[in-house]
Amino acid sequence: MSNRLTAPSGALGLLGRLAVVLAVLVGGWWALVLVTEPPPFLLPGPDRVARAFVARFPELMTNAAVTAGEILLGLALGVGLGVATAMVTGLLPWTARLVQPFVVVLQALPVFAVAPVLVLWLGFGLAPKVVMAAIVIFFPVAASLADAISRADPGLLDLARLHRASTAQTFRLIRLPGALPGLVSGLRMAATLAPIGAIIGEWVGASSGLGLMMMHANARMQTDVMFAALVLVALMALALRLAVDLLTRRWAPWAPESGGSLV
Repeated sequence: MSNRLTAPSGALGLLGRLAVVLAVLVGGWWALVLVTEPPPFLLPGPDRVARAFVARFPELMTNAAVTAGEILLGLALGVGLGVATAMVTGLLPWTARLVQPFVVVLQALPVFAVAPVLVLWLGFGLAPKVVMAAIVIFFPVAASLADAISRADPGLLDLARLHRASTAQTFRLIRLPGALPGLVSGLRMAATLAPIGAIIGEWVGASSGLGLMMMHANARMQTDVMFAALVLVALMALALRLAVDLLTRRWAPWAPESGGSLV
């Protein structure tokens, strides 16, 4: 009952904090524009961005829907692969020596270097953006969960050995439940990083999406349209992170939240 009561109140508290932060940011932005009077193509004021948002609203929403789909599909693929990799290496520790070099190399490669190759292989459609988002998301989920699985309580492991529990039973009853806070941390990072891969994929090659719209606006020096698209991307990332926080609070209420949860 307490979780059901605190989640909505936490969400309302978050909305209040966001409103205050947004008011401060917009106020500071407006003051900077009024004082420095930069050319609109360098730094448009909030009023110009708002007018561009209204004027281009249908186009912005259409492209935002494309980007949101890429983000959600990439998140599902990246989280699924990350969880599967961590579970395999946790259940079969010897596989970690085979998987770890691949994961490190994949994470070390700059995403801008990978994106053109994916577009070359998969074309200009949905697939390269989803794969790019999945690559960005995969590492934090796999690393966080694998590390949490490897740090199971030694006392509980000794108790399992004392009762002659099998490796699979120990993993299912002790290691995996104890690693859920680590998975929660990985999901929170993944929700924040999810838009990056999709946007970069759209910058490299796309026929629609907010990233493509931003590139066209940049080429035409329509900075107000770029800012409007950036606002939508930021709202997507924030909404995704909030959704992850609310879901994981119900799913793993014992996971630590200090400095990590928004609600």
